[in-house]
Amino acid sequence: MSVIFVLISASLIIALGFLIAFIWSVKSGQYDDDYTPSVRMLFDDNKSIEKQDASEAQKIKTNSTKTI
Repeated sequence: MSVIFVLISASLIIALGFLIAFIWSVKSGQYDDDYTPSVRMLFDDNKSIEKQDASEAQKIKTNSTKTI
């Protein structure tokens, strides 16, 4: 029974350590990202344009095979 108390206290100490490390990293700016949100919409637009270009190319291929 005493082993359970040792394991619970050890797990609480480890969990507290991870919580302190997380709070410290947030306060020190580890998760601050000023660049990516400003250019994220540019990356998303490129993906949709590429998909649109691919679908248009597929339409052209099917139309050219029909006329031949």
